[in-house]
Amino acid sequence: MTSEEALAQLGATAQLLTGEERMTLDDQGYLPLPGILSETQVQTMRARFDELVQEEGEKAGTEVHQEAGTNRLSDLANKGACFEVCFTHPKVLACIRHVLGDSFRLSSLNGRAALPGAGLQGMHADWGEAVEPGDYYVCNSIWLLSDFTEANGATRVIPGSNRSRQHPKEALEDATAPHPDQVVLTAKAGTVVIFNSHTWHGGTLNQTDAPRYGLHSYYTRRDQKQQTDQKAYIRPETRARLSEAACTILDV
Repeated sequence: MTSEEALAQLGATAQLLTGEERMTLDDQGYLPLPGILSETQVQTMRARFDELVQEEGEKAGTEVHQEAGTNRLSDLANKGACFEVCFTHPKVLACIRHVLGDSFRLSSLNGRAALPGAGLQGMHADWGEAVEPGDYYVCNSIWLLSDFTEANGATRVIPGSNRSRQHPKEALEDATAPHPDQVVLTAKAGTVVIFNSHTWHGGTLNQTDAPRYGLHSYYTRRDQKQQTDQKAYIRPETRARLSEAACTILDV
C-alpha cells in the first residue's frame, strides 16, 4: 500500500481543511486544532505516560533523546493502543499532507513533560539547515495533554519563519532569549498544534509546580531517514493490532 492509498483509507483528504487553515499553515507555519482529543483520551494518555516514566526509569527516552529537566519518552507507537490516534487521526494527517505532500511517514512518536523550574529550550528548527519556502522535509504535531499556558512552559514559535530562508542557529545570537516576534502557543488540553518543523520554535520555562505534558507525533518525507526506525522497533503485537493503512504510515 502506498502512503497516498493509506491516507485515503484513513480519510485524510484535502477537503478536511478549510482554505483559511491551509493558508495559515502556509503563511504562519503552524495551526492549532482544538478538541481533537476528548477529556477521557487526555486522561488515559497522561496516566499511561506516568506509568511508562515509572516503568522505564533512567532508560526513559533513550530510544531517541533524553533532556535534563524533563520526563522524556520515545517509541510510543509500541507502548499503548491509546497513542494510535497520534498517527491515524484524519485531520492531523491531512495537515501533514498539506505541508509534506502525499509521500510521508511517521518519523517518531515521543513524549515530553517539562518539569517545574525547567523546560526552557533554545529557539530551533527540526532540520539542520535553511530551506526554500515550500521545500519542506519535516512536520510535527504537538498533542496537548495539559493546558498550555504562559506560565507552564508552553511552546513558542516565530510565525512565518518557515518562509524566512534562515535557520535560527545562524540568525540568532542567543537562541534562549525572548524573540520580539514570538507567539506562545497557549491552548486547552486536547488541542493538537500542527507546526511545520522548519518553523522556529522552542519550549519555555515551566514556572508552575506541576509538569506540563505533551506528545510529539513527528513526520518526515518518505525519502528521508526516520528519527525512530519503525521497522527495527515494531513489536509483533503492535503490528498485529494495527490496520494496513496505519502500518503504512509507520512504514513497517
